[in-house]
Amino acid sequence: MNAARDEEPGLSLLVHRPGEESAFLHTGLASLEHGLPIGPDTTFNVGSVAKQITAHLILLAARDNLLRLDQWAADLLPRLKISDVTIADLVTHRSGIRDAESLLALAGFRDLDHYTADDLRTLAYRQHQRAVPEDHFLYSNTNYLLLAEILETVHGTPLPVLARRRLLGPLGMNATRFKADPRQVIPRAASAYRVALDGWQHTVAPVTLPGPGALWTTADDLDRWLGHLHQHWQCEHQLPWQDALGYQASDHQPYLYGPGLYADTRPGRTAVFHYGHEQGFSAATHLDATGLRVICLSNNADVAADHITAAILRGLGEHPGPDPEGVLRTAATLRPEPKAAAHTQHAHRDRSPDVELGTFSCDLTPGCLRLTRSANILYMWRRGSRDQLTQTGPAAYVGNGYTLTLTGSTDQLDSFTLDLDRAPGLTYVRR
Repeated sequence: MNAARDEEPGLSLLVHRPGEESAFLHTGLASLEHGLPIGPDTTFNVGSVAKQITAHLILLAARDNLLRLDQWAADLLPRLKISDVTIADLVTHRSGIRDAESLLALAGFRDLDHYTADDLRTLAYRQHQRAVPEDHFLYSNTNYLLLAEILETVHGTPLPVLARRRLLGPLGMNATRFKADPRQVIPRAASAYRVALDGWQHTVAPVTLPGPGALWTTADDLDRWLGHLHQHWQCEHQLPWQDALGYQASDHQPYLYGPGLYADTRPGRTAVFHYGHEQGFSAATHLDATGLRVICLSNNADVAADHITAAILRGLGEHPGPDPEGVLRTAATLRPEPKAAAHTQHAHRDRSPDVELGTFSCDLTPGCLRLTRSANILYMWRRGSRDQLTQTGPAAYVGNGYTLTLTGSTDQLDSFTLDLDRAPGLTYVRR
């Protein structure tokens, strides 16, 4: 069924209960410029949802004896300097390799800058030790970029071609494809938008994780994939691929992480799932032990697919009758609460002169960072943009998504440590 064609970006929703036909709902526009509605053939960028596809291909390669999960990744990646990381570590985010996109962000990359898969891999290969202790979970997109390179090495085939031949084609996922180049045209692709002061604004930029983080697909194709995954689940009588790769504690308790999938193993809730957020798109897939599939794809940066999926699951639990379409309609109307205006510490522009504290560099990241002080406030500069830091301890300061810890006073500052969520333990020294 199709809902009213709202004059805003929207959603593609699907619920497939065991033994029933799938129920779906498409709302809003795929293109605001052309007034094109979202429909069953509209493709979305699903971001990290793609990890389960990449992991599946790795496990197939292991089954075919092209590689071993306990094999050192450096055997197949000669440039990798961290020698004690296995292929399984990459799959389960236990390599300790920092997220390369986070490292690039420190260089002050702007919306219209572009980087390639090789740029990201180069940053991975500059790392010479784990950022976290062995066997600790550190979610990093770089792991899956390296897995894609491993697949291309053992198969001698680019990931998009390999995925089409080994998985997407046989499953009839004809609308699904990896986008390895941001200039590549994706048929029937939705555009993503965010609300701006004067209307809507595009969120797409040429800065994109190539290959394993750029899968474009439809809700119907993802339903085919989850159906295939559930067949594995039924045959193994345990979580998908658990016989080959154990699920372990993740960054979101009480959930575990396995082959590109989070898992909820609590009694009565057993399910595997993943979310993806990429350039204004968001996506969620959820598969439980009974075979129930829930899929949400959004091209509205202010509407998170994981929140909509959670609402659908609640609705199905509260109303298990024969009307999943009603649950979808209710979930599709959900919108986030308006954000409160940010508190401004200084009503007037700070006109105090900046005191230079120095320029600093790190051997793991490109570019340099500057620190300045003005009216007892510390600022970090990256490529001309300035972040105001909030002091949270004697030497600790918090910025947007990171913590900066000074190793001396601001009067005699020779170095500091920068910890990002996905790239901790970066040491910057004075140039």
